[in-house]
Amino acid sequence: MKRDKIYKGRLDKHMDELKWLYMELYNSQDMFDGLLEGMEGFYVERTERLRTLDASREEEPCWYRKSSMLGMMMYADHFAGSLKGVEGKLDYIEQCHVNYLHLMPLLDTPRGRSDGGYAVSDFRKVREDLGTMEDLEQLARDCHDRGISLCLDFVMNHTSEEHEWARRARAGEKEYQDRYFFFDSWTVPSMFEETVPQVFPTTAPGNFTYLPETGQHVMTTFYPYQWDLNYRNPVVFNEMMFNFLYLANRGVDVLRIDAVPYIWKELGTDCRNLPRVHTIVRMMRMIGEIVCPGILLLGEVVMEPEKVAPYFGTVEKPECHMLYNVTTMAAIWNTAATKDVRLLKSQMETVSSLPSTCTFLNYLRCHDDIGWGLDYPLLEKWGMRQVPHKKFLNDFFTGRIPESFSRGVLYNDDPVTGDARFCGTTASMCGVEKAGFCHDRQAMEEAVRLDTMLHAFMLFQSGIPVLYSGDEVAQVNDYTYKDNPEKAPDSRYIHRGDFQWELAERINEPETVQNRIFHNLEQLEAIRAGEPLLDAGCPFRTLETWDNSVLGMVRQGGRDGKLIGLFNFSGERRIAWIDERDGMYGDMVTGDLMEASGVSLPGYGFLWMKRQCG
Repeated sequence: MKRDKIYKGRLDKHMDELKWLYMELYNSQDMFDGLLEGMEGFYVERTERLRTLDASREEEPCWYRKSSMLGMMMYADHFAGSLKGVEGKLDYIEQCHVNYLHLMPLLDTPRGRSDGGYAVSDFRKVREDLGTMEDLEQLARDCHDRGISLCLDFVMNHTSEEHEWARRARAGEKEYQDRYFFFDSWTVPSMFEETVPQVFPTTAPGNFTYLPETGQHVMTTFYPYQWDLNYRNPVVFNEMMFNFLYLANRGVDVLRIDAVPYIWKELGTDCRNLPRVHTIVRMMRMIGEIVCPGILLLGEVVMEPEKVAPYFGTVEKPECHMLYNVTTMAAIWNTAATKDVRLLKSQMETVSSLPSTCTFLNYLRCHDDIGWGLDYPLLEKWGMRQVPHKKFLNDFFTGRIPESFSRGVLYNDDPVTGDARFCGTTASMCGVEKAGFCHDRQAMEEAVRLDTMLHAFMLFQSGIPVLYSGDEVAQVNDYTYKDNPEKAPDSRYIHRGDFQWELAERINEPETVQNRIFHNLEQLEAIRAGEPLLDAGCPFRTLETWDNSVLGMVRQGGRDGKLIGLFNFSGERRIAWIDERDGMYGDMVTGDLMEASGVSLPGYGFLWMKRQCG
């Protein structure tokens, strides 16, 4: 049959490398044969509809790198109650020009001990309050009918303590204990603790949890109820790959691999970013290309871009298709607070120097906190020392200092070290919440301009821009989480509040904040979608503006194609002292013609300028 020939061709292409890597890691022909048997089974199960989608994406492998891509991330329950509810809101999602929908963790988790859905107890079951696996499949089909790709989290590093494997391990079954890291005494765990950093030193100190019922210690890098999987065991790798393929066959287009750097553990190291991690991700990429080549791997790697880049692999041996641009997000808010673009400019120069095949997801806010993992050696050259600068940022964004326009709360505040992370929605960080509370029209005008400018910068970057649900209607912080005993200890719920549909109803009411921000973004999204120079593969560089409050960027492709982006992070009017005397430029928003020389920008203003032909 034709489909068997297609599968065999894909397998033959990768067979030598896949077997070499697998045998180097596990040295078990029986387990490798089991992997191949399972892969073929999932290929046979894959529907004709999904195979057709695979074929079209094989013909156009850069389909996800076009400027028309726009993402949105959301919790299904917070947005519309359930998967069926999300299905009923697809018209609104399309109205937002979204064609990449990331549903936050929705697989089965224990209530109250889920870490926001990242403690999975069953990789093949949807949380009952959200619906069923059949509901997920139907939503995926409806999304595909509308040209929307569906992204889902795949938590590879650990399972919930309530997962079947963990329950059987706790019951003393050695086979299942070997799927985790179990130790009969504190001797080996104490050796790990000497070199392995703590992820949550305040709320979940240490990397191991003692189980009194067995008298053993189990590795729990994140929280005590999340048990780290042992990828030294080929059973773990095979079964997790089968879970990955199961979700792909339900119609999921993008698998977000959670906590990628942590998935390989080795005594005497920090258990981060070890070489075997890349072996596992590379094998996962090949398995996907053999069984379901329409699928993308999105890696969650929280590091600066030059250290993230290895997770893309190489042109010959690719790993992740896409990675998060985490440090740029943090640098954006640092710039909003300091009104100094030098760090952000340096960040953009680093990103621009990476191979054009690198595809980043760019965003202003996400479901998580903001950690101030900035380039402090560089900041210190400009007089910004790490400890006091972190305190300044947290004081600024929580509104503790007079010049602040932001509101929000700290997360994992450590009174001993003074370190903390920050939580808040984009709108609240831009000043919409404070201005609304104070009924300050001028402050609200500035907040709307800042919010719009930051989104304009995000949309101008290379990669896929992703909105956090609610940002398009300027949704502010939700403090009601403090009244919920299950959520109160986790301040991240301040920006994970239920979507306020009454705000969406105001987007067509003239002069409302929702109307202005929604339509500002809508206009920019439409411009971006039709501009090839904003494709992910188009080269870009920074542009000297001779003003530390104004960031300049150039995107250029071919002989005549050239865009200039200027972004004023100051609330005051500034002049970008650029001198690009190579023709007239058109303002891509207003259509006005101008020279790219000595350009004036209002406070929190921006310009997208395109060189005119002829």
